[in-house]
Amino acid sequence: MIKNQFIYNKFGFLGDDLLVEIQCHSIITKIKSKTEIIREGQKNKYIPFLINGAVKVLSLNDGKEFLYYYLRPNDCCLMTFSTIFTDCISKVYAITEKESEFLFLPVSVVQDWLIKYPQINKVFYSEYNQRFLDIISMMNDAVFNKLDKRIINYIRQQVDITGNNPVKLTHKEIANYLGSSREVISRILKRIEITGEISQTKEGIKLTQTIL
Repeated sequence: MIKNQFIYNKFGFLGDDLLVEIQCHSIITKIKSKTEIIREGQKNKYIPFLINGAVKVLSLNDGKEFLYYYLRPNDCCLMTFSTIFTDCISKVYAITEKESEFLFLPVSVVQDWLIKYPQINKVFYSEYNQRFLDIISMMNDAVFNKLDKRIINYIRQQVDITGNNPVKLTHKEIANYLGSSREVISRILKRIEITGEISQTKEGIKLTQTIL
């Protein structure tokens, strides 16, 4: 039931013939939190669409993460899709932020559909647009906001993605995302906590009602 409903909601406008093929070839899978579903350098065999949960898409350099974007329910991993036009080798990592459910479409089948059902390109054009907007938002945050504001924005983003407040975040994780050091982040978080905008406990970092 979940599979059929998701396929209809996501692809219904593409026509009955393609819907039947998607139902035939797609695979539904649940994956635990903090699980790597895509690894840099691996050959992509499937394109994942997120039914529910949350996924971060990133690259690694000397052990440091560079986050490209998050997948939310109904999103497709566009970086995976883009590889089908080259060598199908992943340039990114994708890791679940919480238990997530996916619909996987085989790359080989999607390659055929791009020719047989060119209207499916509308799905991926829409995904390209959303990812581009995500990156613009991230760049604007980095350029125009001070570090304390960026920290608050990141915590708020994590609360939104996980649905948890407090949210489990280490100072090191925040530092990696924002391109700073753990010591700097710790000092700023302490200062923000004094203003009453957040509280830090063993359960995580909690946004107060005044800034939710």
